[in-house]
Parts: sequence; structure tokens; C-alpha cells
Amino acid sequence: MTLPATAVELGRRSPAAFRRFLAAAGIRRFFLAWDEEAGDVRASHPELAPLARLLAADRRDFDRHEGIFVQVAPDTGVLQGAFIHRTCRGQAAGGVRFWRYDTVEEFLRDGLRLARGMTHKNALAGLWWGGGKGVMVDEQGERGEREAPAGSPRRRRIYEEYGDLLSNLRGCYVTAEDAGTSAEDMAAVFSRTRFTTCIPPALGGSGNPSGPTARGVVRGMEAALAHLGRGGLAGATVAVQGLGHVGEPLVELLRERGVARVIGSDLDPDRCEALHRRYAGAAGSGATIATAAADPAGSFAFTARTAGRDDPWILEQPADVFAPCATGGVLGPRTIPRLAARIVCGAANNQLEDPERDDLLLHGRGVLYMPDFLVNRMGIVHCADEQYGYVGDEDPRIAAHLGTSPRAAEAVAAPPLAVAGDDAADRWENSIYNLSLAVLAEAARRGEPPARVALRLAESRSRELHPIWGHRGAAIIRALTRQGAWASPRG
Repeated sequence: MTLPATAVELGRRSPAAFRRFLAAAGIRRFFLAWDEEAGDVRASHPELAPLARLLAADRRDFDRHEGIFVQVAPDTGVLQGAFIHRTCRGQAAGGVRFWRYDTVEEFLRDGLRLARGMTHKNALAGLWWGGGKGVMVDEQGERGEREAPAGSPRRRRIYEEYGDLLSNLRGCYVTAEDAGTSAEDMAAVFSRTRFTTCIPPALGGSGNPSGPTARGVVRGMEAALAHLGRGGLAGATVAVQGLGHVGEPLVELLRERGVARVIGSDLDPDRCEALHRRYAGAAGSGATIATAAADPAGSFAFTARTAGRDDPWILEQPADVFAPCATGGVLGPRTIPRLAARIVCGAANNQLEDPERDDLLLHGRGVLYMPDFLVNRMGIVHCADEQYGYVGDEDPRIAAHLGTSPRAAEAVAAPPLAVAGDDAADRWENSIYNLSLAVLAEAARRGEPPARVALRLAESRSRELHPIWGHRGAAIIRALTRQGAWASPRG
């Protein structure tokens, strides 16, 4: 067969075209891995050398990721990947995203960025996990129809096949729930592998992590407002982009905190209308382009509008806080000038198009950006240690991350979590609120964006070796990438 002339040509192929390319080459699964000795990216097959070159030349998203493992699922044909960034602190951990990508390069870049973000998030949270992420794209869905609706046999089989992929990776990556994935899907993964979290409670797991994620984001908002001397959330206006798994519970938490108004946007008009009905207390009829509601007491107003990803409407709304809770990459040179809020704090991963460039753009405009890996940890905290059991609704180890201690000065060098009593959560320097205050204070002292301070701290912590297993994940990956150990034979 004729090989692509350049890495760009292969990267620009659609998932469907890439699948045909792999089939023609007889490749059912492959890897791309950082070779520390060679100082280069190694591909499992010569046909995929252009992709290795693409990664090696990248200076934004590729960060010497330890391993990228991809398969074409044997029965369903879904392109499934496991992206492992760094495993010094333990097994790579992060959710599996079932999404749509126009090109192979988009598929790879999203996995790379998400995995790196999990490394930083887990490190700042004090979890003994490394960073990883799963990404899946269904090329059959490119025609626009839903090929794997919830509850369908094909959808269950897709996730069973992803479970098989994880078992074949021997535990170097542990998955969880993420965008496009449900607790029911995780049950299907769990039926094929032990290397998953967010298992349904009926099977002994922690279930959907969206509610805890929203709670952590609220604590980040409160830290940002406190740092600016603007009190708490009571009476504030918050613009929420994305009213799905995390955005919906976030709206309710903000109402409970006394927020005066929430302005929301979402791709789904039915979701906007459902939230309108909830807060209006009256029945609606059909989907609307824009809806507004106020509670009977008049203390909380909710407005929602159907808006696509490229619609800047939500950015332009006058608000104290902008909370991106949909997909990443929403803030860049084209959108930042339209941002009305002075604080950005949300649940979406990788909110900046280019972190090195865009945090400076926000900083230059006087916008306080709370990096996602600093404030949206509660999803992974909620599910990461399922195997140790549950204390109950007031689990002190979970509550510690949401603590409100004023002792923030030492948080940048926080000790390991120690729960000593009922009020221990209020004394932990590494809670979201306290660590955020410490990062903000250090950033103000240095005159630089908070994301720079948070990233340096996360990088430092992420290289600490697991106290028992050391850098075991890297050893597993080396074993997997030996000639013939994981990549599929031809034919």
C-alpha cells in the first residue's frame, strides 16, 4: 500500500478513513510510546511512523507521554484509545470520553491533553494516582444518526470491548466515567475488567461523580471571590456554559449558596426547558430558544439559551463568574476579548485553547482564571479509592477536600492528608479552597497568572514516586511495548 507522505496527511484523516487505513495495513491495535533512552516517540508499526513524528514535533500537547494504546474494537469497529501521561505517583487514572472528532489528530490531541490534565489534577489533589484518559470515537456516527443509544446492545458491547482493552493493558490505566459515558456504561466496562471506577452503587461502586465535581467547583469560585475581597457567592451572577452532568447540579448548588442569578447555555433545548420548568415551578411546552425563571421568593433568577459551541452569547453575559462546564478549548484569542466576567472557574477540562498563551491573555485583561486541574478534582476524588469502601455521606476523607480552613499560607507545601477527628476537614491545607487561596496569593506576589503557579506545583508533585510501588506503571508499559507483546499481529 502507499504510505502517507507526511504526518500531517495521516493526522488529517477522518476516523473512518483512518480505520480503513489500519484495516488495509492489517493493524488491529497499535501503540505510540515515549522511548526515554532514544529520546523519541516509538511506533508499534512502520506505517504509523508519521504519527510518531507528529507527536515528537509537538510542543503544546505532547509531553513525553509514557504510552498511547489504540485499538479498533473487534465487534463494533469503534476507535478506542487509552492515553497515559505520567505514572510516577501510581496507575494512570482518568475517565473515558465517548465523543466525536473530525480527524485522527483531534482524537490524539484531546487524549493527550486530557491525560496530562489528569496527572496535574491527581497530583494537586494528593491522590496516589498518575494521569491517564480514555477516548473513543464511533466512526459509524459520522453520518449524524445515533448509532449507540443508551441501553442498546451495541452500546453495551462498545464498553465491554473497552474493558477488554483495559485488561490487556495489565493495570497501568484505570478508567472512570467522563463525557458521553454513564454509570450504566461503566457497569459494562466492569463486566470485562477490574481496572475501572465509577461503578454503579449496586455493584459496590461510587456511581456518577458529577455532583461532587460541581461541589468542588463551587469551592473554587468561593476562593476566587475571597481572594478579590468580594465576599462569597451570595448575590452574585454566574454564567454557566453547559447544563449537563456537572452544569445541572452546579446550578442547584449556586442557588443554595444564595446566588442571585444564573445564566446558562447548552446545546440541548430540551435541557434548557427542563431547568426552566424546575426553577419557574410551572409547566412549559416544548423546547424554546431562550427561557427565564425566578423562584417564588424572587431571590433567584435562572435564564437559559440554546447555544452551539461557537456561539459567544454566554461569554458576553454580564456576570461575576464564568463557569465553562461543557467541552474544552473554549477560551482563546478569538473568545477571550468577548468575556464579560472577571473570574473563570468551571468544571470543563482544558478550557484554554493554548495554556501557555491564553492564561497570559486572561491575566493581561484582568481576568482571574482558576485552572481546571486546581478546582475540578472532586470527580476523581469521589471515585479514585472505591476499593477502600465508604464511611457514608459525611466521609471525612471526601469532606477534607471541601474544607474551609483559613490556614492557607502553608498549602503549597501541604503534607499528606491526615484525618484526626470530626473537624479535621477544616484544618487541611490541601483542600480546594485553601490550596486555591495559596496559589492565588503566590501568583499575586509573583505578578503572574495563577495557572503558572498551580502548574509548577502539580509538576513537582506528579514526579513523586508512589511510596510502595514506585514507578510501576512505566515498567508495565515497557513490558507491553516490547516487540510483539501488545501490538496486534498483521492479518
